[in-house]
Parts: sequence; structure tokens; C-alpha cells
Amino acid sequence: MENSKKTRVKKRGIFNENGDINLADRKIIQGNTTNLNDFNNIKYTWTSDWYRQAMNNFWIPEEINLNQDIKDYRKLDQYEKDAYDRILSFLTYLDSIQTANLPNLQSYITANEINLCLSIQTYQESIHSQSYSYILDTICSPEERTRILYLWKEDDHLLKRNKFIGEIYNDFLEKNDEFNFMKVLIANYILEGIYFYSGFSFFYNLGRNGKMPGTVQEIRYINRDENTHLWLFRSLINDLKNEREDLFTDDLMEYYRDMLKEGVEQEIAWGKYAIGNNISGLNEKMIEDYIKYLGNLRATGLGLRPLYDGYKEIPESMKWVDEYSDPNQVKTDFFEAKVTAYSKSSIIEDDL
Repeated sequence: MENSKKTRVKKRGIFNENGDINLADRKIIQGNTTNLNDFNNIKYTWTSDWYRQAMNNFWIPEEINLNQDIKDYRKLDQYEKDAYDRILSFLTYLDSIQTANLPNLQSYITANEINLCLSIQTYQESIHSQSYSYILDTICSPEERTRILYLWKEDDHLLKRNKFIGEIYNDFLEKNDEFNFMKVLIANYILEGIYFYSGFSFFYNLGRNGKMPGTVQEIRYINRDENTHLWLFRSLINDLKNEREDLFTDDLMEYYRDMLKEGVEQEIAWGKYAIGNNISGLNEKMIEDYIKYLGNLRATGLGLRPLYDGYKEIPESMKWVDEYSDPNQVKTDFFEAKVTAYSKSSIIEDDL
């Protein structure tokens, strides 16, 4: 761990005539890249399928009909409305810092095919932010929209959530060593694989209660994108593990596991705070069980020990989440929302 704190990650340049051309010399970090985007010669072969999948996920937020949501939002009870506002505010923040941080991360990645994928992710994160703005612009007043967007200014719990990931990203800006770089990768994995998924479940619960159908449809498209983002970072981290065993020593793996568990525990506390026990179809026990299941799934995806005993399968009480979030089932009426017509492929990986 100490060595990784001392070794700086070198930034890639823009044009490097003396860069390595041979695939065997290509590295995720600390490589000598030409920055030439060559789609026919790639070392990390999973990026080819990933790129095509991500490009085929194209969609337009404004083409989803929110007319019913305008009516439903005014009919939500106070518990539902508070949860809706809090969670939408948090998701907006997460996508915003992803849009801001991914270009910084890219400046240190020296495998051009991975950088191409990160470029698409950055674009998609900005689309997600756009979709949240579209929802808020449609269903509430400008004053209410602004209050929700900046809810962390008055909600200490939400501010604490925002800081956990934000400060890790900022640490790498201030000190670009390999240890802080790895922390950014793990934080990104937590954000994509834990925070988004538990937040989405609240909106899916509204959907199965017949409320806010437009919001639910927006979330399903966002969820489909996040599936690919999770796949991207899991693959990136696992490939880096093969290249740089020194960044995955037993001590460091335990550190990453502790980070993941901290993220899970924060999400459980947030879910209980934001949703609680007063919303039909969802309660604190269901939230905790689901997030612990996600935590174990994400830990084993990186070769880490499970975070909790049990929780190997999605809890019976939350299986409906998979039905809503299944990317292969993201469909809508063409005359209500043309966006489905743009989707040309189904998700490639189903074990995320």
C-alpha cells in the first residue's frame, strides 16, 4: 500500500509519435500510448462488445411522455413525495459528478479502447442528468425544481452521501498516486453498482403501484445504461488486477472490500432515511436485504469475500425489481415514446 501511495500515475499526452504500437505493450495505466483509436487492434477484447452495446442503447429523454406524472406527482402522499425528491436529487448529483470526473480519469488511462468506452459513458451520464432535469421541469415549478436539485444544501444526510464519493474523486485530483487512482475505480464501482440500483428500486415500486409511469420509463433506460457502466468498471478493475498484482495485495484487497462495505452501509442508512416504513410496497427490511445482496454480488464480482453471510440470491420480497430493471424488457408504446425504436440490441451480460 505504501508503494502505491508514492507512485504517481502518469498522464497521457495528446500526440505521442514514439508511443507503443504493439498490443503486448499496451497497459491500462502507466503505458506509452500513441492515442490512436484503432478499432481493429484491441488488447482488451471485451471493449468491442461493450462499445456496440452502449452505442445501441441510444435514447432521448424528452420523447418519454410525462403527462400522467404531472397529475400523479400532485397526488403523492407526503412520504412518497419526500422520498421522490430526495432520491431524484441524489441521482442527479451522482450523474453530475460522473460527468465531471470521468474525463479526469481518462487522462490517466493509456489503453485507447478503454478510453473510447469511457467517452461513451461520459456522454450517457450527461443524458441521465438531462433526463432528471426534464422530469423536474415537467412535473414541478421552477422554484421546486431548484430546491430539489440543491436539496443537499438543507439536508445533512444527503450532503454526507454526496461527500463520500465526491471527496474520493477530489483526493485524486489533489494527489494523483496509484493508491488514490484505485480508490477512484472502486468508488466508481460502488456508485454504479450499489447507489444507482437501490435508488432505482424506489421508482420501480411507484411503478408497480401504478404511479409516475413516465419517471419509471426514464429510470429503466438509465438503468440499462448503468448496467453497461458497471460491466465496464468491473472489467477494467479485473483486467488491471491481471496487469498489476501489486495493486491487489491482500492488504489492498481488504481495503477495497472495506470501501465497498462502507458504501453498502451508507446506502442502507440512506434508504431507511429516504424511504422508511411508510410507503406501500417497500419497507426498511426489504431495502436492507436488497442492498446487502447487491453488496455481496459486487464484492464477488471483483474476487472479494462476500460482505455478509447469506444474501446469495435476490431476496424474494424484491424479485419484482429485476422484472422492472431487466434491460431486455425495456419497451414502450411507439406512439407514446419513440425511444424504443432506437434500441437495437439486448444486454450482453446478465450476471451483474
